[in-house]
Amino acid sequence: MIRLYFVNNHPLILEGLHAFFDDENDILIAGHARSGYGCLKFLMHNSVDIIIIDTCLPDIDSAALCANIRLEYPAVMILVLSFLKEERYIDRLLQSGANGYVLNTADKEELLFAVHSVYAGAIYLSPPIKQAMSSERVGLQKNFPSLTRREKEVLSLISEGNTNAEIAEKLFISADTVNSHRKKLLAKLEVKNTAMLIKYAVDNKLLV
Repeated sequence: MIRLYFVNNHPLILEGLHAFFDDENDILIAGHARSGYGCLKFLMHNSVDIIIIDTCLPDIDSAALCANIRLEYPAVMILVLSFLKEERYIDRLLQSGANGYVLNTADKEELLFAVHSVYAGAIYLSPPIKQAMSSERVGLQKNFPSLTRREKEVLSLISEGNTNAEIAEKLFISADTVNSHRKKLLAKLEVKNTAMLIKYAVDNKLLV
């Protein structure tokens, strides 16, 4: 059962989120808060799996909230739901620990897929966000670290949202080996987390 929590200052959006997920058999709505500090107070005494946060909160910057949650509750997955498409803003949220970014124009099917993806340990970005990240960058880096064939395969499968176990099954290797490749990719490309790894690959056209 996926324990889901919402942080949003807009009553109508909260109502819509509750309606979206209320009839899903594998999802339990743990509650909601209309402020960042309300969320942090809830987490002190309650356990959740995924938090869907808004980018416009009345009391705390959403990137700061992501960073706080990631520091204090590392097992909690964070899915950002927003209308904002600015690359620099999305960068901040991903660097602060968000596991996914969904545009609030997404339909129920996409939002459900995003929730299940991050719950499985993958990173999810709405297709328009991926496209924007790829097209907005004109000054691409010229000298990329060389990647092995296997590292390129793992990178491609990571970008598709596969978990370590799923990648291991597809490549006929162990999950530990996949995790080792993932760590090497982070080190080679000098990024902090999987979200930034995917963003770097998309920005610099490393995916085939």
